[in-house]
Amino acid sequence: MPRPLGELEDSVMTRVWKWNRPVTVREVLEDLQQERSIAYTTVMTVLDNLHQKGWVRREAEGRAYRYEAVSTRAAYAAALMNEAWSHSDNPAAALVAFFGMMSPEQRDALSDAMRIVQGPENPGSAEREAER
Repeated sequence: MPRPLGELEDSVMTRVWKWNRPVTVREVLEDLQQERSIAYTTVMTVLDNLHQKGWVRREAEGRAYRYEAVSTRAAYAAALMNEAWSHSDNPAAALVAFFGMMSPEQRDALSDAMRIVQGPENPGSAEREAER
C-alpha cells in the first residue's frame, strides 16, 4: 500500500494526473509558481522522489526527463480508502460511518459503482437485487 503523498508531492501529482501526458520539470514548476514560490531543483527532487517511490515513470529527453503517472488518482484514492478500512477493528462500522459522511451526490456515485461491480455477469447479483 502506498503511503499518503506529502503536500508538495500531492501538488505535483495533481498536475501530472490532470494533464494526463508526460510532463517536464519546467512545466510543473511554471504551474506551481502561480500558487507559490518554488525552485526548479525542488520540483526536480520531488519528481525524482516520486519516480523512486514508483508513482511516475520517466523517459530521457535530451538532458532532462519527461514524467508520466504510473496509475490514476482514482486508483490512489481507492488504495488509501482500502488501507484505512482494512485497519479498522470493526470494518462494518467504519463503512457505515464513512457512508454517513457522504453527500447525496457521493452516495449516488457509490450506487453507480456498486451496479458496475455487481454487473449482470456477476453470479448472484440478480438474486441480490430481487431480495431488495
